[in-house]
Amino acid sequence: MSLDWTSLTDGELATLSIAGRQAAFAEIMRRYRQPVFRLARACTGEPDEALDLVQETFVAAHQALSRYDAQRSMKAWLSTIAINKCRDWGRKRTVRRFFSFAISEDGQADAVIDDGPATDTTVADRQELDRVTRAIATLPMNLKEVLVLRTIEGLSQAETAEVLGVSQKAIETRLYRARARLIEKLNVAQGVSSRLA
Repeated sequence: MSLDWTSLTDGELATLSIAGRQAAFAEIMRRYRQPVFRLARACTGEPDEALDLVQETFVAAHQALSRYDAQRSMKAWLSTIAINKCRDWGRKRTVRRFFSFAISEDGQADAVIDDGPATDTTVADRQELDRVTRAIATLPMNLKEVLVLRTIEGLSQAETAEVLGVSQKAIETRLYRARARLIEKLNVAQGVSSRLA
């Protein structure tokens, strides 16, 4: 008899995965790879880096599956792991930038990040999405995390507070600030582009 993996709960999938059923963890990945990718992309602003972070998140989740509490939301649990992977990525990136400036003979970084839309992006909606994603990626980590978890991933205020380890009131305050900062950044960027046109 073959199991219908899609009908199982996250807790059941976790239990079967711990017992060695690879298809169970494959179903967990199928269910949550897109939300984890969106979270990582919003935090990094870079799709390629986000793909790497998705892989790292699921590897870490598989290794820690025995610590998963079936009473907790799998999405919130994976979001916690993804946020930690994004924070690690941000710290490593900062260190790499520091050393690239220190080592470079002329004081310039060897690689320059291209802030423009991808070359294959021709649709205006896609360009707008990329612009917003890049603006989100420039927010301070404490504001970016709240904005992504609440508005993009749709976690509740309580789940977001649990993922980030802060109070619900702090989530409310950070979300307000994040939205205000994002609007400010988008307005400044829009003003610059309209002056260049």
